[in-house]
Amino acid sequence: MAGKDGDVVHHDFYTAERWNNWINQVKESDFKFDESDEPQGKEGAIFVNMEDDIVLACLKIIAKCEKGLISPESALEYVAQVRDIALAEIDPISEDVDMMVESLQTSLMGGFAACEAYLSGDYDNSADIADLVKVALEAEFSDDIEIALGTVAEIGALVISGKELTEKIMEEVPYGLVAEWLDGIDSISAAMVGSDSYKDDEADDGK
Repeated sequence: MAGKDGDVVHHDFYTAERWNNWINQVKESDFKFDESDEPQGKEGAIFVNMEDDIVLACLKIIAKCEKGLISPESALEYVAQVRDIALAEIDPISEDVDMMVESLQTSLMGGFAACEAYLSGDYDNSADIADLVKVALEAEFSDDIEIALGTVAEIGALVISGKELTEKIMEEVPYGLVAEWLDGIDSISAAMVGSDSYKDDEADDGK
């Protein structure tokens, strides 16, 4: 696959087939919320793994860019391709599953926005994450969703650059769009402190 500027990458970072495999697993899981309305057990873990899979694909793109193997412009194109796959509308499966998929996609919106902000350099590296969270929440409260998402994207870019989104900050965020988007940022943070194999150059076998 080649970017518009001639960069060549020898494997897809993420494919529609891979995403559809996850959706098929979700269909087979017969997932349901329990009485506490919390996702439970192995079935609930599928959604976590789906999100991790997407996040790692995006981090691989960023790693290739940082190594100079692809340009920021091509990296942005690749992230957009992954985003289009993961955020495409899913045919209804069941009420509980549909709710979880919608939540997952909302969370991923924050992650994609973060990657785009990082790759485009559209953030202030000296900004304070706690302050930005307040700005995002104020924007959400005022129904200025574009500002809210843009601010979450800045937070995510800072996390990718090495700053910490602490548990204390996350715990103080009331449930809403910003909270769900920040969950996507938290997934990026967790992936970065886990295995760093996404930085390797080996082709992904898609498993």
